[in-house]
Amino acid sequence: MNFDRTKEKLEILADAAKYDVSCSSSGGKRKNNGGLGDSSASGICHTYTEDGRCVSLLKILLTNHCIYDCIYCVSRKSNDIKRAAFTVEEVVDLTISFYRRNYIEGLFLSSGIFKDADTTMERLVRVAKKLRNEHNFNGYIHLKSIPGASDILMQEAALYADRLSVNLEIPTESGLKLLAPDKNREDMLQPMRIVQKGIQQYKDEKKIIRSTPKFAPAGQSTQMIVGATNENDLQIIKVADHFYKNYGMKRVYYSGYIPVTSDNRLPAITAEVPVLRENRLYQSDWLMRFYGFKADEILDSNMPFLDLEVDPKLSWALRNLGQFPVNLQTADYKMILRIPGIGVKTAQKIVSARQFQVLSIDHLKKLGAAVNRAKYFIDFTYGNPFLKHLTDLNLRKLIIGGSQSKFQNQFSQQLTLF
Repeated sequence: MNFDRTKEKLEILADAAKYDVSCSSSGGKRKNNGGLGDSSASGICHTYTEDGRCVSLLKILLTNHCIYDCIYCVSRKSNDIKRAAFTVEEVVDLTISFYRRNYIEGLFLSSGIFKDADTTMERLVRVAKKLRNEHNFNGYIHLKSIPGASDILMQEAALYADRLSVNLEIPTESGLKLLAPDKNREDMLQPMRIVQKGIQQYKDEKKIIRSTPKFAPAGQSTQMIVGATNENDLQIIKVADHFYKNYGMKRVYYSGYIPVTSDNRLPAITAEVPVLRENRLYQSDWLMRFYGFKADEILDSNMPFLDLEVDPKLSWALRNLGQFPVNLQTADYKMILRIPGIGVKTAQKIVSARQFQVLSIDHLKKLGAAVNRAKYFIDFTYGNPFLKHLTDLNLRKLIIGGSQSKFQNQFSQQLTLF
């Protein structure tokens, strides 16, 4: 191996891969059977860059050569940049070498599309297959599915990778046509259907035959770029909701558009990355997945953009004050989840603890609630003096004033969800 050339390739192709944020490894359960690595249920540890991007895995492109000219992509064919390509053997050697040095616990492998979709996908599959079969590698492998790749290749990829993902890239088909006219949304959807069908088939067969081979055990995910086109937040979360419900998507990721070129179809090259908007979308995503909210409850046609000043659950509560106050002793779990400042674990603790005692605001603090928000929406059995503010026109300002914003320095740490 030519060390200097490999190092140069790694710098080029790792840098090109940083724009893809959908590299979470949650859900992998590939246990060590005497080989290298372990993608067990405990998950894989991550580190984060200052802007919140995950860099825990060996995260690279197979190549940044691409036949497409997507205007938002740094690897587009018309962009005058250094090009490079790894061989299958080089990616395998790098993965094993990095793992043995304890730098990584797995591989996130994507690629520009060279020649055609099948040729590119076949090489990605060869990497995973070689790691599994020849090196007995049991670490986490995430492969990016290539839109337009054959069904057979997608099925084979799912046998060796823990997770597969196809990026939707732009939330709407019209936006995709504007910025990537060579691409077809249907080519992105077909691989998702194949993986979804295979996962369900695996679950059904596993009930009968215990030795059924794993099929994308960590599921599939996708990613949307936020802010490159003029879609509103309601459109974006409805697209996410559709894929959760109809494609069994494990995760939908949102990536604030990072200006990479000057073009009248894109935001100005000096435009800021919409990091706060990106985080609000993740919070909305959490509400749909874990809190029982529907997309059209979070936003509607009269309010199509998320409030950047407060989180979406507090925003919903302020628009639906008639649902409050909530009595912690009698309310059902679903309604307790809707109280601002109360998360899933705290709600579970409340339902359990109220069987043994009458809860007070001090109990709520001990149970982990963000009392500075929750206290305005809860009716304790013995009374709550903060309820006098529930109908106050300045309630919003009162809550904001009593909270310390975690966005004062947006790049100081990884953004949290609640």
